[in-house]
Amino acid sequence: MYKVGTKVVYPLHGVGVINSIEDKDVLGKRRSYYVIKLAISDMTVMIPVDKSEELGLRLVVANDDVEKALEILKNSSPDLEDDWKTRYQQNFEKMKSGSLIEIAEVVRNLFHRNRVKELSIMEKKLYENAYRLLVDEIAYATNMDKEEVQNLVAEALESGLEQE
Repeated sequence: MYKVGTKVVYPLHGVGVINSIEDKDVLGKRRSYYVIKLAISDMTVMIPVDKSEELGLRLVVANDDVEKALEILKNSSPDLEDDWKTRYQQNFEKMKSGSLIEIAEVVRNLFHRNRVKELSIMEKKLYENAYRLLVDEIAYATNMDKEEVQNLVAEALESGLEQE
């Protein structure tokens, strides 16, 4: 169980802080909920404590995982599926995992793919969301400014292009 003040990641929504843990009656059943203030907006989400693991709630990564994610960005992209719908579904599944490493793979793959052929509108949105999630979590994990993290990510992605 997490404590109030803990920095967590909620897959597809991003980084947030547990503001409180509250008991609520929902459909006649009393449950404890994490009340999480998300970093990207004024949005607050409530996640049942007993379902938090199943929903993918996790701690913000350690610096080791930040380094691994940046290394992934520096690597060349594997050959990707030509059909954008299949590619989108594969990347979306990685996003749902909530793993920073898999999100870094999505950012790298779509960044490289866009250099070959323009992304579909849905893939562009997926890329933008993955990029935001990646930058936000790295910023939270390292206590760096988002602009600094964006520069780090851009440098890593550009160095990956040089390998192709």
